Amino acid sequence: MKIDLHTHMLPKEWPDLRERYGYGGFVRLDHHKRCCARMIIDDTFFREIQDDCWSPVRRMRDCDETGVSVQVLSTVPVMFCYWAKADDAHDLSQLLNDHLAGVVRDHPTRFVALGTLPMQSPDLAIRELERCVGDLNMPGVQIGSHVNDWNLDVPEVVTVLEAAEQLGACVFVHPWDMMSRDRMKKYWLPWLVGMPAETALAICSVIFGGVLARLPNLRIAFAHGGGAFPGTVGRIEHGFNVRPDLCAVDCDINPREFLGKFWVDSLVHDPEALRSLVRLMGAKRVALGSDYPFPLGEARPGELIESMDGFSAAIKDRLLFRSALEFLNRTQETIGVQS
Repeated sequence: MKIDLHTHMLPKEWPDLRERYGYGGFVRLDHHKRCCARMIIDDTFFREIQDDCWSPVRRMRDCDETGVSVQVLSTVPVMFCYWAKADDAHDLSQLLNDHLAGVVRDHPTRFVALGTLPMQSPDLAIRELERCVGDLNMPGVQIGSHVNDWNLDVPEVVTVLEAAEQLGACVFVHPWDMMSRDRMKKYWLPWLVGMPAETALAICSVIFGGVLARLPNLRIAFAHGGGAFPGTVGRIEHGFNVRPDLCAVDCDINPREFLGKFWVDSLVHDPEALRSLVRLMGAKRVALGSDYPFPLGEARPGELIESMDGFSAAIKDRLLFRSALEFLNRTQETIGVQS
């Protein structure tokens, strides 16, 4: 059994957002040939995608071939649009969330969805969070690693995280809008270097900012195996110990104490990295995530986990589906999966 916590999905089409909102910067799809579309921002090409990004039938066929029982759907991070006017981002969030909820409604045993929020407006974000959990029956939401100039420890973001804890909603954090892109114009470095750094920044923000200490029941997960954080946790802890005047200004708890208090997905692409991640975080806090359907993802979700000779069957079960169930606060029955 496999539950893939980290997959992305878009509608096949949506309204012209420049026309709808009166300004540019939004993504549109150019279906230039069968089963393929170009993602275009204004007149600039962003990415080519195939029908596995929007077709539930194609996705279910791929899942059947790779043994994935359930995909957890979330939007593509470029659609967050935190830079847009708040009301417009709220409207777009509703369009995207209604689409994902519809896919789940049509195929309830194969998909679960995480909503997206207009995080630039905490009030609207909480309103949409409540709709996602209440009206759309979503277990939680996906948010970005930052919201424009806000890291995840600022009061505006913490207000939304507090609401998620109170509602029992999970939060999946995905890197986006990577730092220092002007210095990473070649070699796909924003995705190879910027994304891991973004995720480490997000984790450090919720640790050093005291967010995890204040919200002990918040179920929060971070993409791509926690990015650069697991490999630098020793440096982070050492900094806390030797310069508490700089690091412990908002939370005086050793960062290592928070290991096991949040989830990460398993997308690390390397057996030794996965072994180290499980040893560091504990198997209960690592969940299968493939980043389907994008090329930086795991082509056959769970293949790395299944290949690990040193992992017991119980640990593999943890990584392949049980950790995801706990993060989503679902059971095998309520997620549509039967034992």
